Amino acid sequence: MGPDWRRVVAMQTPERLLTPGEVALIFRVDPKTVTRWASAGRIGSIRTPGGHRRFRESEVNNLVAELKVESPEPAV
Repeated sequence: MGPDWRRVVAMQTPERLLTPGEVALIFRVDPKTVTRWASAGRIGSIRTPGGHRRFRESEVNNLVAELKVESPEPAV
């Protein structure tokens, strides 16, 4: 059997990883809040070799989409 095509595609297009500061800007919160969310398991994170947290862009985008669905639109 040949190589798994999904693995090959993933290697060719690595997912962008966001810093806590970048995630904080998206959610309009303090970067420490993003770190607390990760510690509490509300959002997944990856640790760099230096111990810093990074967040998968796709997971952050999914969370943004979920929150938009859950929160009602303000009445005008």
